[in-house]
Amino acid sequence: MRPIGILLIVLGLVGLIYGGIGWTRREKVVDLGPLEVTREHEKSLPLPPLVGGLSLAAGVVLLMRSGRAA
Repeated sequence: MRPIGILLIVLGLVGLIYGGIGWTRREKVVDLGPLEVTREHEKSLPLPPLVGGLSLAAGVVLLMRSGRAA
């Protein structure tokens, strides 16, 4: 349960601070020997502040429960 709690806390903080998670994906368009053309796609997963706060709270609760069980 501890790793899940830590993951929820990290996701909650990212959601509250940045408003979501973004990443870039590269895709090969053309590959002709030494010539290579790539294209970048920027994707994002927006997280509302309510979801970030709930995720943060759930992660803290999980960490507290796993600490008591140990």
